[in-house]
Amino acid sequence: MPEIIPQDTSLKHLTGRHLWHAPLSSCSQRVRLVLAELGLAYESHVLDLEAGEHATESYQAIHPDGVVPAYLDEGRLFIESIDIIQHVSKGAFGTPSGIEKTLLQNADAAQRDLKLLTFEFLFRAKPAASNDAVDSFQRNHKNAWLRQFYRDFSVGFDRQRLAGAIARTQQGFQVLNATLEGGQSYLSGDGFGLADIAWLPNVHRMDLMGWPFESLSKLDAWFEIAKQRSSYQDALLNWQADPVAHAFRDYTRTRDETGTGVRSFLCPVPEEDQTAARTT
Repeated sequence: MPEIIPQDTSLKHLTGRHLWHAPLSSCSQRVRLVLAELGLAYESHVLDLEAGEHATESYQAIHPDGVVPAYLDEGRLFIESIDIIQHVSKGAFGTPSGIEKTLLQNADAAQRDLKLLTFEFLFRAKPAASNDAVDSFQRNHKNAWLRQFYRDFSVGFDRQRLAGAIARTQQGFQVLNATLEGGQSYLSGDGFGLADIAWLPNVHRMDLMGWPFESLSKLDAWFEIAKQRSSYQDALLNWQADPVAHAFRDYTRTRDETGTGVRSFLCPVPEEDQTAARTT
């Protein structure tokens, strides 16, 4: 859905760029990345997801699904991160190739698995929400899928569900690795572009939980190059508080030591077998 009519009619009168986002939201990170790459200023509206600010009536009048990000450009409202980064760039990275369009679609399709794995392998390190906060979220948030997701998280995700998400994620990374085997430096081709912006938050997130990128040498090398960009610092690291990063590392180490981390669900894929992951 590239653009919607806001329920909050006051938004139509706002000028400039406005971004409703959350620090650790991967979809928010995509939008902050493209804005940083292009040096575009915007009015920042940070939502505290742990406090349930995305479940308020006022925010759901901006984003009907009650998730982040939401992006307003001179009164025009966009709510899907892939649509937002394409709108913001307005062709600044050139016309996407067929492969790049596929990678953008793949990045969009990977979001629910990313959310599932993030909550299991990173966010379980956080203290549990209070009963009042849980009840308030379930009572006020209109997104039925999200309400069920939080209920599932509270009782524990089924191992088969986690295994499926991990397998699909590894398969997606194999596609990226295969894309880079042609000798190009970036997923978008010879230059950093929208496919790189779409996937960088996902790779960063999985790196936090100890993903075995040593089995994906081309993607691993791409990540090292991408991390050198100032936009990576501005859009991801600057929004990731040091105590949070330390807590994630400690929790990942504990999961690995107890054999319950992401590596326990899959074996490294030999590089010579990754060519089978190529798609058109």
